[in-house]
Amino acid sequence: MSFPLSPCLRSAIVTRLRAAGCVFAEDEADLLISTARTPSDLTAMVDRRVAGLPLEHVLGWAEFCGLRIAVDPGVFVPRRRTEFLIHQAVAVQDRQAPRTQVVVDLCCGSGAVGAALVAALERVELHAVDIDPAAVRCARRNVAATGGQVYGGDLYAPLPGTLRGCVDLLVASAPYVPTEAIGLLPPEARIHEPRVALDGGEDGLDVVRRLAAAAPLWLAPDGHLLVETSERQAPRTVEAFTRNGLIPRVAGSDELDATVVIGTRPTSLSLRR
Repeated sequence: MSFPLSPCLRSAIVTRLRAAGCVFAEDEADLLISTARTPSDLTAMVDRRVAGLPLEHVLGWAEFCGLRIAVDPGVFVPRRRTEFLIHQAVAVQDRQAPRTQVVVDLCCGSGAVGAALVAALERVELHAVDIDPAAVRCARRNVAATGGQVYGGDLYAPLPGTLRGCVDLLVASAPYVPTEAIGLLPPEARIHEPRVALDGGEDGLDVVRRLAAAAPLWLAPDGHLLVETSERQAPRTVEAFTRNGLIPRVAGSDELDATVVIGTRPTSLSLRR
């Protein structure tokens, strides 16, 4: 903020946010105040937040794994629980590998996952994909400094064929909300985020099954596929991984209410082409 703000005005902003149902009204007020460039900018931002827009869309950014990730209106907002996906990906990856590691971020949204992995790992060649054009534009902003590539298209389809059998790490924060549960989501997600980033089909696992089915064709021997899912869906996700020749295991975090299923491609896997 580059302009003076009276305590009374801050208090008024907090009151408006709290009345609109913002649980962390004081924290949100401070973020809005620190981000606004002018008094009129601040007023407009508060109005948008009170109207129900996600805080991250109003600010234009989200904090994720210690990074400030640009988040454009209409783009899926990276969740804090997804930081657990990053922690698991870093844990399975060989940070001492002598060669550059090939990382693919599918259903990349804003590109937060890929950007966080580049920051956490050494010598990464990043490729990110999303089917939503708005997400692709946003992701390109976030991964531009990493030298990574962002593609528009459906899962593996737009990836260069030269990556087949060469990917060390496949990560996906894929949609996994069952279709009938979309209506139960908070309005911030249901109204302001793209349905394609939320709706996982009848049981929430349509995209996850497609990820698992093609992963062995793209993974290098001993490469890993990691997907975010729910604790309830984890057993069926494990079945999908096993059915496609991946060796699965489940990791969870009570603190973040997060579940990740990790599948490893065995060295001797016989691929169906």
